[in-house]
Amino acid sequence: MEEDRIALLLDYENLALGARDHLGGMSFELKPIADALAERGRVVVRKAYADWSYFDEDRRMLTRSHVELIEMPQRMGASRKNAADIKMVVDAIEMAFEREYITTFAICTGDSDFTPLVHKLRELNKNVIGVGIRNSTSAMLPPACDEFLFYESLDGVDPHATQPGTTPKKAGRGTVGAVQGGPDPKEAKDAKPTKNATKGSAAADQTPSEAPESSTKKSDKGRGKGQGTSQPRTTPDGEELATANQSTGELTTLVAQTVAGLQRTTNGPVTASALKRTLLRKDATFSETDFGFRAFGELLKHLDDRGVITLSEGPSSGDPVVELPGEADREVVFELLRSVLDSDDPEGDGVPLSGLKDRLRHEDPDFSEKKLGYSSFLQFCRAADTEDVAELWWDEDADGYLVAAL
Repeated sequence: MEEDRIALLLDYENLALGARDHLGGMSFELKPIADALAERGRVVVRKAYADWSYFDEDRRMLTRSHVELIEMPQRMGASRKNAADIKMVVDAIEMAFEREYITTFAICTGDSDFTPLVHKLRELNKNVIGVGIRNSTSAMLPPACDEFLFYESLDGVDPHATQPGTTPKKAGRGTVGAVQGGPDPKEAKDAKPTKNATKGSAAADQTPSEAPESSTKKSDKGRGKGQGTSQPRTTPDGEELATANQSTGELTTLVAQTVAGLQRTTNGPVTASALKRTLLRKDATFSETDFGFRAFGELLKHLDDRGVITLSEGPSSGDPVVELPGEADREVVFELLRSVLDSDDPEGDGVPLSGLKDRLRHEDPDFSEKKLGYSSFLQFCRAADTEDVAELWWDEDADGYLVAAL
């Protein structure tokens, strides 16, 4: 199989300021991104865009990593706040048309202004990987990408290495205006007001994303993406933040439903690689590392051990076939349904569909129709009707479905 050839484009100011403001003042390093891309293909183009008079130390780090530095001065008699963004977009489109050997673009930014570029690259049949700082990435950007990597989740990045409120030792590394003789930092921010970085202490005090990383993770624990908060968290520019789906409780549902969907729409077996690609299409921020697994195969083994899926030898080594639990597992759940219906409705007059699922969970707290690949409880009861386990019908008087055991 031919390897992907990747063009790496960095909106450097967005990344450096995002790391400084949201990762405890830590310095941005390219190596974690380079390592992650090396696992996905061969990087043939490396370009970073910024006014490099603000990032003196960073220039040395990037030069050692063979990155071409594209100089975009912020001020030349007038404000040029979008010059770097525009140049990056122009270069990406030019490469997409003129360098057909490039199959993947790694767009490193959290700025939603690049969303149209991502759409256009995908229209041109290019794969797009996004990379950004979680708390400075707009919610609009990750769903547009084929895959989105949060920088602080990459191997080699420790957001707790530098405590919040401390100042990096090296001037210029991730710090605008810290270079000797450089412009005032406020001027730099005025010159580039559209970046998703915190602007001044007042704005920082109003931004919930400024809380330490550990607090953010605690608040997200136990809920899925976009759930559990009265209002979505936003960047200082007012855009909703992108959040990774880290709810372990939803993992089994996500995998089981995806396997069921692939079984319905494909003729052959569902392989682990096909499942991973589909999960990324559903949620570009999906990563097994967010659930504590080192590899996707380890995640699948965990679900196999718990009866969510079954794994068997696939057409190629290291790519097993993934299936939903067998008929025996489904029969156990159907028997549970029959038992509850017999207990609650011995006359067979029918019990309302609403509330029946809670009764099943009362008998078996682990009950979930989604673990068997059913998209809803209604679909599960229809399957029970088809298998002559129960009868399902619509009752006009009750204005809803009734279910009775057969």
